[in-house]
Amino acid sequence: MSTHIKVQIIEQDGEPAFAVIPYNDYLRLLPDVKDTIPHEVVGLVVKRGMNLVKAWRTYLKLTQAEVAKKAKITQAALSQMERSENKLRSATLKKLAAAMELSEEQLRD
Repeated sequence: MSTHIKVQIIEQDGEPAFAVIPYNDYLRLLPDVKDTIPHEVVGLVVKRGMNLVKAWRTYLKLTQAEVAKKAKITQAALSQMERSENKLRSATLKKLAAAMELSEEQLRD
């Protein structure tokens, strides 16, 4: 079932140039936008060699202590996870994602 979206057409030189829709309708059209990764996070991974956990934490301007406390793990454990190339367990990803208010998908390599 489709819902009606109120579209405003903006013309330029007598021809349609832009279509403007209400923001909430736009969000409905992009249901997976919550699982995207910002360019800045990708840059930290590619240019600085960080894993996604450290890149996200850095991007969000959170300390290891803050994330560790919210995730109910030690700061030392988080530090090890940020240095490790190993895949994290699903339960660990879930804790870290919740601590940083992300989806698990945003932390998966």
